[in-house]
Amino acid sequence: MASKEKWKRKADPKLSGWKNSRIVKLSLFALLALMFYIGLAPKLLPEKYDIQVNMPSDKEILAPAQIPNSKATLQAQEEAADKVQQIYRIVPLRNDTLINQLLDRIDTLNQDDQLTDANKIEIYREELPQRVSQFMTNSIRNVGNNGAYSAAFLKEVGNRVSEQGYDIPEETFYKIPSLTSAQIQRMKSEATSIISRLMSDQVTDAQTARAQVAEFVSRSTLADRTSREVVQELIKLSITPNRFYDEEATKEAAVQARENTETVFIEQGEVLVERGEIITEDMYNLLKENDMLKTEINYWPQFGLLLLSCLLALGMFLFTRQSGTEFNYSNPQLLMIVMIYFIMLIAMHLTALVQSDMSRYVGYLAPVAIGCTLISLLLNNSFAYFSAIIFSILASIVLNAGQPGTGIFDFHFGFYTLVVSYAAIFTVHRASQRSTILKAGIMVSLFGALAVLALSLMGNAEPDRSTIMYPVAFALASGLLTAILAIGLMPFFEVTFGILSALKLVELSNPNHPLLRKLLIETPGTYHHSVMVGNLSEAAAEAIGANGLLCRVGSYYHDIGKTKRPSYFIENQNNIENPHDSIDPKLSKSIIVAHARDGVEMQKEYKLPKRIRDIAEQHHGTTFLYFFYQKALKQAEERGVDPDFTEADFRYPGPKAQSKEAAVVGIADSVEAAVRSLHKPTIEQVESMIGKIIKSRLDDQQFNECDITLKELDVVSKTLKEAVMGIFHSRIEYPEEVKPKTKEN
Repeated sequence: MASKEKWKRKADPKLSGWKNSRIVKLSLFALLALMFYIGLAPKLLPEKYDIQVNMPSDKEILAPAQIPNSKATLQAQEEAADKVQQIYRIVPLRNDTLINQLLDRIDTLNQDDQLTDANKIEIYREELPQRVSQFMTNSIRNVGNNGAYSAAFLKEVGNRVSEQGYDIPEETFYKIPSLTSAQIQRMKSEATSIISRLMSDQVTDAQTARAQVAEFVSRSTLADRTSREVVQELIKLSITPNRFYDEEATKEAAVQARENTETVFIEQGEVLVERGEIITEDMYNLLKENDMLKTEINYWPQFGLLLLSCLLALGMFLFTRQSGTEFNYSNPQLLMIVMIYFIMLIAMHLTALVQSDMSRYVGYLAPVAIGCTLISLLLNNSFAYFSAIIFSILASIVLNAGQPGTGIFDFHFGFYTLVVSYAAIFTVHRASQRSTILKAGIMVSLFGALAVLALSLMGNAEPDRSTIMYPVAFALASGLLTAILAIGLMPFFEVTFGILSALKLVELSNPNHPLLRKLLIETPGTYHHSVMVGNLSEAAAEAIGANGLLCRVGSYYHDIGKTKRPSYFIENQNNIENPHDSIDPKLSKSIIVAHARDGVEMQKEYKLPKRIRDIAEQHHGTTFLYFFYQKALKQAEERGVDPDFTEADFRYPGPKAQSKEAAVVGIADSVEAAVRSLHKPTIEQVESMIGKIIKSRLDDQQFNECDITLKELDVVSKTLKEAVMGIFHSRIEYPEEVKPKTKEN
């Protein structure tokens, strides 16, 4: 039911001043965007340097973040590749089968009587080397059929076998034809045993194995000299290497070693170039690779950061316009939000100063929940939830320690900030005591530790003590730091911006407050009346979604001005005559209406918040003092003179109620006084009286400047009736039950 004049006053900067000026509001949002830009620039826009090779640096250059050192990484990769051992592979070539085949062939030819010894010698001279070569070729081909070896490796095997081949001495060919079948069988048994034993080792050089043949043959059971000499040469002919160098596997292992070598990083804050140090080619290339030189003007990063900052500020602007919150037109509260965001950025940057790659867990020490705690206590939860998202974005950038793979945002700190912020909001919701802030700090510690523990366990396959204990300990400390800062900053914001938080209201409701003690001692009737009005107004306000606690505390102080002249108010006139009976009605009116103004002045003296003073000033609005007006009319009529006054002279000066709370307190004030004036009120009388009071104020246009609706007035009426019935239960008489008449027979 707000009037056009009210909205005009709020929209016109000339009428409302800077507190509701659109220009000031836009300026504050622009300041917020600039603050985001400056706060994020050190992380997203590292400083660039104008240096030249072979010239001294005019300043010390530090690593803005953890950056890769390509030269050191390449050197580490080469060192790892050099440490790779040559890879050899064992290839079984069935040398025992070869010796058996050779001896079988010799046995067959020696038994052929159609061949002369000269023919046999010629055959052995040609055929034995060929048989060895053909056998090895087939063996290598068979080995390659299973796909375990590459073609290049098998070719290398063939080359090594060929290179290390053995030439039988010429005189051996002359001895072979003289061997009998029995000798050959004994030779076969011994040869198979010896060659199996020799080839069971890894043989890279066949000549080394052949050097042991004579010793093995000499220990054999072969008795005749010819058999020993021939079998010795045949074994040497059958021996080949079985361990071969795999060049491809070695190269692949070197490649894997290079790939598995960890990147060498230069830690954040590490000195890259000393002041006055001559710039080398390597230094210059390192700075160039990390985009730290002013070689080319590139405004795109600055533009991206500016766009990000504007988007964050725009999101806040749209939220404050469309959320329906009370601060969407209040510049002081917006300025307070800017200050809270500034405190948050400062806290994050101070933590980031002692943070590095090795001590990145220090970031969890940042009191990132302080912002949402203050906003929830000083403003409302809706904006606190929205701010939690903004703070999580800021934290993921500012507290990013430059870990590989994190990019611009480190989601660990963003997720942690979101969790602890929501925990703080849930805990301080409707907080009524300072100790609640400490409880919120404990909840922030608990949920922060759980969030960090979850991230640590998920991010490490085998977490150790340092990856769990340190971050959890910092998260626990962050909650306590949050509580300490919140308790310390709350009075500053309450006093500076006149914020009336729930905690402040509870403090003001303490009966030991000097004004309430004055009210109780000097005007006990008014004190009792104020307490009753507080009970009624709180119930009615909460029923329509208004601030019930504000109504209660405002009611306690709404009649504080009556302490100036307590005996002129009926609730304080115990066993004394009413002084208004002997004074002029105009003077009585002046005394009565003055209590509202006097109350405001007294509250200003004691520095009570403006919203409390507004209730004292507005609870009567511009209502009409009908009793004294009628008394003045009667006196004028008795004196036979025309009245020199009008109805306007017998009205409160106002202003009318500007808020739902002021309207509710005004209604409850009238209802309590009216009920107290009734001797034995009935439920019907109470209900009728409440309806008349609300209708009278409605007809008198007392609600035209506040946003209370007719529906809400109806809820207020019903709630006040129920509250009055509860408070004045013993005084209200219920109507007697009327028994229906029965028809007489």
